[in-house]
Amino acid sequence: MFDPKAEAMSPDERAALQRHRLWGLVDRLLAAGGVQGRRLKDAGVGGGSDVTLAELRDLPFTTKQDLWDNYPFGMLAVPRDQVAAVHGSSGTRGRPTLVAYTKADLDLWAAMCARSLSCAGASPGSIVHNAYGYGLFTGGIGIHQGAVALGATVVPMSGGMTERQVRMLADLRADVLTCTPAYALRLGEALAEAGAEPHALKAGLFGAEPWSEELRAAIENVLPIKAMDIYGLSEVIGPGVATECVEQDGLHVNEDHFIVETVDPETGRPVEDGTPGELVFTTPTKQALPLLRYRTGDIASLDRGECPCGRTLVRMSKVLGRVDDMLVVRGVNVYPSEVERVLLGTGLVGPHYQLVVDRRGPAVRLLVACEALSGDPRDELAHGLGESLGLSAEVFVLPEGTVPRVEVGKAVRVVSWDDGGPPLPGLT
Repeated sequence: MFDPKAEAMSPDERAALQRHRLWGLVDRLLAAGGVQGRRLKDAGVGGGSDVTLAELRDLPFTTKQDLWDNYPFGMLAVPRDQVAAVHGSSGTRGRPTLVAYTKADLDLWAAMCARSLSCAGASPGSIVHNAYGYGLFTGGIGIHQGAVALGATVVPMSGGMTERQVRMLADLRADVLTCTPAYALRLGEALAEAGAEPHALKAGLFGAEPWSEELRAAIENVLPIKAMDIYGLSEVIGPGVATECVEQDGLHVNEDHFIVETVDPETGRPVEDGTPGELVFTTPTKQALPLLRYRTGDIASLDRGECPCGRTLVRMSKVLGRVDDMLVVRGVNVYPSEVERVLLGTGLVGPHYQLVVDRRGPAVRLLVACEALSGDPRDELAHGLGESLGLSAEVFVLPEGTVPRVEVGKAVRVVSWDDGGPPLPGLT
């Protein structure tokens, strides 16, 4: 563990710490004014001591719309001249989502990413091959500064330039790989094509997009590693909010800095542990952009059972999907990760696939494009998808290499077909 005192804290001690930090957060939001402070006042909250952890569920939510409405610096809780960095993403449908950090926020973020790397088995002296993108996107710089804080050697590759990535993996003998799961697959294939053997690799931290247990197996089949999940989002801090340990049984949430809840996506009411719900985070120790009950749009469940690794932090499941990624096809709700689980679970197709929502006619069609390992598995795949999804899908088996490989950024798993030619050769 990078910080055993925090990661293995007793539940009672952690609850007391969270309570005091929550009080401080509420006081700071009230003092700063702004949309979160006004909502607290409207809810009858006059100070932090008015709120208990049990009553957190009754306080107002914060949403991405608030960040858009107050773009770029309208939700700061510190003077603008204390902002040391800005990160973010293009946001849903291209709308910018920017997040500010103080120097203390950056130090906190580095410590969280150092915890994540330790979860994966990294230690001082490890060589971390970091193929997350650098820039406004939080992945590359977050993992980079976490590796430095841990005392590891970081190789700042960023995304793309796959041939050079292969060379650096072979020459520098990295033991930890960090990138998106889709790019991990591509690197595994590229290493095999080059005849390179990354013997030193032992672990991978893969995030920035939902991925299934079946995709984990596919990654571990092409790379000699334990593939572990890492979770974060820019609004909360970036990568390092939660991470799987080597037990690969749920992601440990760093609860001393991120208070997590799960709620029903439609009603906003809490759901029981073990039941999938929308993740909601409160960030009591962030300075520049602290958030109260931020609705992430990510669907997962929580587990407070013991973990053999010794960490007492609550664990979240892999993200099952995003509220705004859910497809509605002929009245049926479908998450892309459900399709991935069925496809890869059969062992009949390779790990590269794409879903096409065909909206050209009056009845929406779901097309599933994949690459067969052998034979023609279309009927079996269509049957399995129908059984699992409760929805008929049309399966297209395309020649190897037809489905786009990821070189930079996240995998594009879903495309819409409205007008013009087919999104992939061979689709009709």
